[in-house]
Amino acid sequence: MPAVNAAHPSPLDVRGRPLRDLRISVTDRCNFRCPYCMPKEAFGRDFAFMPRDELLHFGEIGSIVKACVPLGVRKLRLTGGEPLLRKELEWLVRGLRAIDGIEDIALTTNGSMLAQKARLLKESGLDRVTVSLDALDDETFRAMNDVRFPVSRVLEGIGAAIEEGLTPVKVNAVIKRGQNDDQIVELARHFRDQPVILRFIEYMDVGTQNGWRLEDVVPAGEMFQRIAAELPLEPIAPNYPGEVARRFRYADGRGEIGFISSVTKPFCSTCHRARLSADGKLYTCLFATEGHDLQTLIRDEDADPARLREAIATIWAKRDDRYSEIRSDDTRDLPKIEMSYIGG
Repeated sequence: MPAVNAAHPSPLDVRGRPLRDLRISVTDRCNFRCPYCMPKEAFGRDFAFMPRDELLHFGEIGSIVKACVPLGVRKLRLTGGEPLLRKELEWLVRGLRAIDGIEDIALTTNGSMLAQKARLLKESGLDRVTVSLDALDDETFRAMNDVRFPVSRVLEGIGAAIEEGLTPVKVNAVIKRGQNDDQIVELARHFRDQPVILRFIEYMDVGTQNGWRLEDVVPAGEMFQRIAAELPLEPIAPNYPGEVARRFRYADGRGEIGFISSVTKPFCSTCHRARLSADGKLYTCLFATEGHDLQTLIRDEDADPARLREAIATIWAKRDDRYSEIRSDDTRDLPKIEMSYIGG
């Protein structure tokens, strides 16, 4: 039987970590080709994405979430690919909102369609959005999304999310040395007077296609120093145990930023997230080498909710992932799942 802590309904994994968050990829497709996630060289015109019938139906996603709630899941995040490419996503949000025990539903998006979707998403029950935005300079941003998409339309989407109350809006910036590290202070200045939490993310070796090199990583400590030299910062306590971002506010009280340091200061020891791929595989780490098939359990004609719940509990209880803590030359060639497949 999975180990259970009496203070938590969740089974604990091998390292004593409970299950609290479920990240749900609703599609493996994206309309951007960011080099650190879906480089054109690997995801070109002939790339074979998942057939539609292999995607989990909204009802199937709901069944998995219902099985996860008794195990401790309270927070959901919809990801992709680009989740707003999934048709009628608002109906999934409505269904998830109706599940007892779910306290928070968020969505991570590239922001390209957010201006058109923000109101409907809010009305359907979405709580918050996180927008990926790696640069304010338009040419830099167009180069990084590699489809020449203008930054102005993403900023419009962020504005719409704020107006509709999908707050706190978070903006995530992945920083790569020599490509957009000149945008760090500019991003901080731009968002400090807005109801936005800006978070800088170290460039990670997710998947096998992004050509990751350690020398391309700008450490969070260096990012902090660049900002603090012009805009003094002071630390803030975490919102909850296991929060991945180290939080800071500006010394004059105007705004908040955070740093996600998966490379230089791993947070594996407090990670309580599982990831569900669009075709129904459960992954216990962003760097997992394999997933666990839940779709077959759900589509079995004798599908049993208790059996699904027990399967998830067993998977979590065997979890021993801590890739970022042991990252080295020995892990470099391990098979990895692409970020577009299970979300960031």
